[in-house]
Amino acid sequence: MPILTKRTNKDPLGIYVHVPFCRSRCAYCDFCTQTDRSDKLIDGYLDAVCEHIKEAGTLAPNHKVDTIYFGGGTPSFLGADALATILTTIRRSFDVDNNAEITFEANPDSISDQLLKRLRAEGFNRVSLGIQSDDDAMLELLNRPHNYAQAVNAYQRIRKAGYKNVSVDLIYGLPNQNQRQWLETLEHVLELMPEHISLYGLEVHPGTPIEEYEKMGKIPDEDAFADMYLGAVKLLENRGFRQYEISNFSRKGLYSRHNTKYWTGGEYLGFGPSAASDFAGSRFKLVSNLQAYINGIKVNGNVMEEMEEIPLRERASEYIMTRLRTTAGLDPKEYEKLFLLSFQPLEQILEQNQNYNLTQQNRNGTWRLTPRGFLVSTKIIADLQLAQEDSRPITRY
Repeated sequence: MPILTKRTNKDPLGIYVHVPFCRSRCAYCDFCTQTDRSDKLIDGYLDAVCEHIKEAGTLAPNHKVDTIYFGGGTPSFLGADALATILTTIRRSFDVDNNAEITFEANPDSISDQLLKRLRAEGFNRVSLGIQSDDDAMLELLNRPHNYAQAVNAYQRIRKAGYKNVSVDLIYGLPNQNQRQWLETLEHVLELMPEHISLYGLEVHPGTPIEEYEKMGKIPDEDAFADMYLGAVKLLENRGFRQYEISNFSRKGLYSRHNTKYWTGGEYLGFGPSAASDFAGSRFKLVSNLQAYINGIKVNGNVMEEMEEIPLRERASEYIMTRLRTTAGLDPKEYEKLFLLSFQPLEQILEQNQNYNLTQQNRNGTWRLTPRGFLVSTKIIADLQLAQEDSRPITRY
């Protein structure tokens, strides 16, 4: 099942492993997850994902893996033995940097001292804990498998086990939530002293249970969402966090190195059902059905759902979209050097939006969105991409 092209350079590489198992399905979730955790299915997944990793490793011998991320689903729910097996397979198949950032996502209910100790010994050095809310009634409404006391206990166990880089996930814009309640939640979580916080506005996907609350008019409106977001940005800044992406904040130097690859054009390989990759100039996504993924690997078949080579001009468009998610923003010189396109049409739009406090130019000449600009980033990015389509190639590089 050859899916990659051999490379000879030493470019850094990220690896993502999708673990599709959960104890229960959250009311807002539309990810590739399932609650069937039979031994047969888990064994089939484990065999398939390890075989897939081995195969890919032979085709990327000169890459240096500097980030590994286990997401889901709920990786901690899979158990320490299985996660350790996958990580060992990655180490044997790829050249993994000694200082690689190795993250696993966890829910509070699936944390144990034994799991934490084992994974720490295996080399995991970062934990992303899904807390989501400090309100037990809200957690129940969201069908989360834990309460807030369990979340605090899980966090304390993580610290006791020696993890020095912990991220927490929170959701705002929940049913009937107001800004005061949201900021109180954020204050409570900040008392835990995490190194990193991810804040996600609630997204209502068709067919999910949370959609019923939207139909009843119980989801906060756009203005309320904006107030919650801007209030959180200000609070986190006052508490020493640096915003480096629309939804992500960290203490100095402790940003997610893996996720940053997605926003800055780094290469990464994904394994497991629905996982995406961007490697050797191509982007591909794997089948979203777990059994189809297992069968495809087992019979040496095709597990690709999508695959495309990305033309340079399309990469330029993606550069605009992904870089403007970050506070580093767009670098005019880098843009022109990479894509041989004039930055001037983009700069005109950025200057216009600066008049409305939606964009700002940094001292080094780069352009970024302000917190208010992040709230309307879709429109600004669309305007920039439209202008980019009419950009003429330049030749001075």
